[in-house]
Amino acid sequence: MKYQKFLSIPICAVFFLIGFVYYITVFIFIEDWVGLQSSAGFLNATIFTFLASLCLFSFSVGVLTDPGYVPSSYLPDVEDSSSVSDEEPKKNGVQLKYCDKCAAYKPPRAHHCRVCRRCILRMDHHCLWINNCVGYCNYKAFFNLILYATIGSIHSTITIISCACQKDWNYSGRTPLKIFYVACGAMMLALSATLGTLLGWHIYLITHNMTTIEYYEGIRAAWLAKKSGLSYRHPFDLSVYKNITLVLGPNMLRWLWPASISYLKDGVSFPTSRDI
Repeated sequence: MKYQKFLSIPICAVFFLIGFVYYITVFIFIEDWVGLQSSAGFLNATIFTFLASLCLFSFSVGVLTDPGYVPSSYLPDVEDSSSVSDEEPKKNGVQLKYCDKCAAYKPPRAHHCRVCRRCILRMDHHCLWINNCVGYCNYKAFFNLILYATIGSIHSTITIISCACQKDWNYSGRTPLKIFYVACGAMMLALSATLGTLLGWHIYLITHNMTTIEYYEGIRAAWLAKKSGLSYRHPFDLSVYKNITLVLGPNMLRWLWPASISYLKDGVSFPTSRDI
């Protein structure tokens, strides 16, 4: 059963981290800062609970959603060699789409995952923390997870700093308490910086309609093109808005809902800059 994916140490660690951050933010720092019974405390606790719920939901969708496997009946269009990514030398369109490990053809942008032991549609990477590949069908959930986790971490960090600034350490500043505040503040600052960097990276990828794998393949392709006196452009990079809608969907109101993926097609073909 797919729910068995939750039975892994990294996923349990993520649940523990979310629970720990939620508890200290709401029941320790918000309570100590303005009090949960106050309107400001209730508002902050409600906002943070909402963010934590969205984070948990996005995380669960990312874990449980099939990233997108290549259909067993898939056969490439032999004549359509233009759909093959320019990131690899073109010797033969069919050969470039063949996976030796799966002994089957694979569509453009699909890659073989050594952990899942299958080819994944529009594979970005295999994520240890969701015990799943990040691919065509669950990339949106993964991006939403990073987004909500980043916002929640920043909210928690600001709460800790605000709580520490208003506290009278001359009267309540016992050493263990100071160490606790400093440790929690440092942890949340590091978590916010890490998640924020990851969020910025994936915003860059989305606006260029790239995966992590394609980015690094593109570096090599650009070097080879420059060596030959040519210029290189990622073939699936259409325009910023078009790229975003292809990844997050055409309806802006649903960009932040991880389970809204009805706009996705079969994942075996993608528009390229040559089609415009």
